[in-house]
Amino acid sequence: MLEILQNLEFTPFLLSFKLAALTTLILFILCLPLAWYLSQTSSKAKPFLEAVTALPIVLPPSVLGFYILFALSQNSPIGAFFDEYFDVKLVFNFTGLVVASCFYSLPFMVQPLQSGFENINKNMLEASYVSGKSKFETIFRVAIPNIKPALMTAIIVTFAHTVGEFGVVLMVGGSIPDETKVASVAIYEMVEIMDYTSAHIYSAIMVVISFLVLLSVYMFNSKQNKKFGGFHK
Repeated sequence: MLEILQNLEFTPFLLSFKLAALTTLILFILCLPLAWYLSQTSSKAKPFLEAVTALPIVLPPSVLGFYILFALSQNSPIGAFFDEYFDVKLVFNFTGLVVASCFYSLPFMVQPLQSGFENINKNMLEASYVSGKSKFETIFRVAIPNIKPALMTAIIVTFAHTVGEFGVVLMVGGSIPDETKVASVAIYEMVEIMDYTSAHIYSAIMVVISFLVLLSVYMFNSKQNKKFGGFHK
């Protein structure tokens, strides 16, 4: 058993964590204003935007992966533009994985943030505006500090969801060692060659990571609920 552990390649896990960290950071920056807008707007376009952001949840990963692959390939205007002007290929490399992961994990960042913003006491926001604070200051000094459970849920679940991606990353990135071969793809290849011992070890590591991530979310939210519950009493 010790010999098997010594021979295991852990680069796929490092790639998975790197991909998840970059995806989470990018989505946080992009989704924060989007979630705020969706939580505050009464526009007729709101249901359409919510449906678009939630689409990756219901679409099969193979369908989403196919369209992302098509959109980023050199045969598409987007892929051709980046290839010609920036000499950047967006498929079968790590850059393409990041782009694909941002699409795939989008709802897992947007929805918790939107829910958190919607549950904020409106009187707090109005008081901020009345006191002369701008919308930007209100978001960062009033809104965000009061949605810590939602914020933590969005960040951790997005990270964990990205670590566990398979269908989308396989279609867009393939399985290039040290470049696009993440942990989920490595497990799939081990099963294909019937290396079940290594697949068990990799899978067990993924189960432990997923459990610890979810446990941290629930423990943090429970602590926050007790804190604010005691405050309100």
